[in-house]
Amino acid sequence: MSPIVPPPPRKGASRRLRRLAMLSVGVLVILVGLVIAPLPGPGGIPVITLGLVIVLRNSYWAKRQFIKAQRAKPNWVYPFRRLMRKNPEIAPVFWQQALRVEKMVIRPRRRRPLPKLRRRIRCAVRRSRAGRAAR
Repeated sequence: MSPIVPPPPRKGASRRLRRLAMLSVGVLVILVGLVIAPLPGPGGIPVITLGLVIVLRNSYWAKRQFIKAQRAKPNWVYPFRRLMRKNPEIAPVFWQQALRVEKMVIRPRRRRPLPKLRRRIRCAVRRSRAGRAAR
């Protein structure tokens, strides 16, 4: 007589458990970001964004809410969509957001410093590349 062998675990159960664990990690990262947010500097914003990305990748309910928000305010949701891609472009997304915040904070009539800074950096890089090519 053979011993009673328990059935193998279902694949769906382990997947659900992993999804629930990742959802918990995402919520925990968002909470850490909210605690960090009042500190000087942008420390909380990238952490909250990372937590939102983790939650959106692992929660169907959050995805539905995200799609509703995307239909209502597409310009607000677009940076998160860029960060959720397989190979996200992190620096350009944060640069674009910095420009948006600067545009909201500084009145439109005044000169904004970030575009000017970007032009200076771009010119300096081009000059250094031209100097290397001439050698």
